[in-house]
Amino acid sequence: MKLYQNEISSATSRVRIALALKGLTAEALPVTILGEEAESRQAGYRSVNPQGLVPALLTDDGVLITQSLAIVEYLDEIKPEPPLLPDTAEGRALARSIALAIAAEIHALLPPRIGLHLRAAFQADTDAITAWSRHWVGEGMAAVETMIAGRRQGAFAVGDRPGIADIFLFPQAISARRMGFDLAQWPDIAEIVGRLEAIPAFQENAPAPRR
Repeated sequence: MKLYQNEISSATSRVRIALALKGLTAEALPVTILGEEAESRQAGYRSVNPQGLVPALLTDDGVLITQSLAIVEYLDEIKPEPPLLPDTAEGRALARSIALAIAAEIHALLPPRIGLHLRAAFQADTDAITAWSRHWVGEGMAAVETMIAGRRQGAFAVGDRPGIADIFLFPQAISARRMGFDLAQWPDIAEIVGRLEAIPAFQENAPAPRR
């Protein structure tokens, strides 16, 4: 397998964590994502992934899969152990709800292309873009904390083994902390992240800081 990726990308981090938990490997194909001239915005990469986003996984059969949740669930299907989804239908629904609350309602508002558009269309400066990002991270993480706290019954987000909800939560929480948020304001998230940081698959595949 081959993984089109960028080391600062939270979405890439999710897939790398899943690969590590499964004991799978993929050849890393770096794609730059920052700035107008980023490789992700060029025709060459758009011919691979029309959205111009990372990650994208090229399977051993030559099939391209985009979107981190689809990739993680694909990995869970081709190598069922250890399972990344809970045993019950309700648990699986909750895990996916948490993952999507992060991927679709927080992270979707933060990538570099959003900042570029805010700057170009609304003349937003760096401070305004930072305030935009902090608003959505703060609001979104508070909602995720409530989702987890209301139904948590184990050491991790959904149950007693790390799974899809944790795979999505961890990179976003690490990024939030780097933005200056104190995770202690979200007690369940802080506790779960502390546990995840002790697991090499998570700790070694956290998103890299922006330089």
